[in-house]
Amino acid sequence: MTELWLVGIGTGNPEHVTLEGQRALREAAVVLIPRKGAAKEDLAEVRLGILRASGSNARVISFGMPVRDESLPYAERVARWHDEIASRWVTALEGAPEGPVALLVWGDPGLYDSTLRIAARLDPAPRVRVVPGVTALQALTSAHAIPFNSVNGAVVVTTGRRLRDFGWPEGAGTVVVMLDGECSFQSLDPTGISIWWGGFLGMKEQVLEAGPLAEAAPKIVAARAEARARHGWIMDTYLMRRD
Repeated sequence: MTELWLVGIGTGNPEHVTLEGQRALREAAVVLIPRKGAAKEDLAEVRLGILRASGSNARVISFGMPVRDESLPYAERVARWHDEIASRWVTALEGAPEGPVALLVWGDPGLYDSTLRIAARLDPAPRVRVVPGVTALQALTSAHAIPFNSVNGAVVVTTGRRLRDFGWPEGAGTVVVMLDGECSFQSLDPTGISIWWGGFLGMKEQVLEAGPLAEAAPKIVAARAEARARHGWIMDTYLMRRD
């Protein structure tokens, strides 16, 4: 592999893929598709649907995503997971046609995604091209028709883990939370906080909730659990703002 193209595909809606992204998928020789087991086969189907919508004739090669070892400390767990993913890319591409290899990356490859860090583990290093995509943050604020920030207000983008461990970030008027499978907003004192939440943003399955945190929190927990049970997976994010 001499060229690796990381193509941002937005939140699952083929219309979120930019014209540059569509062209990259058409020009790629190979597209790598991760598989996460039968329960999450819809994730692969979303990627394949985007590939078809782009008009790509690239050879599709699948690889099985490894599972993180939850017994390890967090940093070591993630590092070993990234090492294994890079190794599986290399194995999957043995005997593949020459030419650019593309990966379809949720949202934008530069925002809360590890594909660039995984690519940095490849040896020899390929030439990496990044095609930007619509982020979940943009899809969320668009779905709720709200601005990303308040006037002259600071915005912090963080994770559910950090919200649980450290609470509301100091100095932030707006907090956007990514990668939160535990509804960590429940750990906050809800007084004076409003929340806007969305799952399957931009897709036909999209589900939204919003309101004062004290009132919206149980609705979000229930809606998230129901959507995940129905589909076997969910991608969601939320924005909170102090009144």
